[in-house]
Amino acid sequence: MMKIRIIVFLLALSVVSCTSSKSIVRTSGKHKEVQKKQPVVQTNKTNTNSKTPSIVSLEATSNVKTYAEEIQLYIENFKEIAKNNMKSHGIPASITLAQGILESGAGKGKLAQSANNHFGIKCHTGWQGDSVRHDDDAEQECFRKYEHPAESYRDHSLFLTSRPRYSNLFKLDRGDYESWAKGLKAAGYATDVKYPDKLIGLIERFELYKYDNEVLSRNFMPTKKEVVLAQGSDYYTIQQGDTLYSLSKRFNLTVEDLKKLNNMSDNAISIGQQIKIK
Repeated sequence: MMKIRIIVFLLALSVVSCTSSKSIVRTSGKHKEVQKKQPVVQTNKTNTNSKTPSIVSLEATSNVKTYAEEIQLYIENFKEIAKNNMKSHGIPASITLAQGILESGAGKGKLAQSANNHFGIKCHTGWQGDSVRHDDDAEQECFRKYEHPAESYRDHSLFLTSRPRYSNLFKLDRGDYESWAKGLKAAGYATDVKYPDKLIGLIERFELYKYDNEVLSRNFMPTKKEVVLAQGSDYYTIQQGDTLYSLSKRFNLTVEDLKKLNNMSDNAISIGQQIKIK
């Protein structure tokens, strides 16, 4: 009898031991199958190929800020159209591309987005095509609307070739983009006094003169301009490769000092722009 009791006791002890080895998971509501989660390992990933984009401020009929990479993509999309128009109408491809970039904000401006109008061309008398309304010099002015940006490029060429006030442009060397930029301003294409400098800055920064070279079968390279200090050395003219940080080191200022001196809200600068350094 004692042996039987010992055997029963040992069997009961074995059952209790097995039961207690199982983990108990409590869930609210219905029973759910619970899986153990793998531990999460957090790592600080660094993209060694990433570069800080270069911001370019474009102010004309379209007041936008865009990246140099976006401008380069815009150039790739429209360089052949600009070259073909140069062959057909005599307007330097570099000038057409620079105006397209500046006027449309590299395709990001409102008119470019809503009307495929990359040059801010207004309806004017005799326009029979579609149009959109947009605030410019006055409220809700009439601007031309196109089915495709290529039509805007063609109309830009026709606009310049068909109006007498631009006739002097076509007496200029087709490879002389600086004279064309200044001639556009003199003929009244834009009221901005810095318009020629902005066009020239874009042409030289993004090497748009290369497309003139391809049409003219030449190998022109602009001469590197010397650092320009003007107005009693109180102002500096932005050159290719300049940044506010590099200028702050050159002139022993902080970036914030330069921004305050020039009433700048961000770090965007453009070639040919003059900034105050004292």
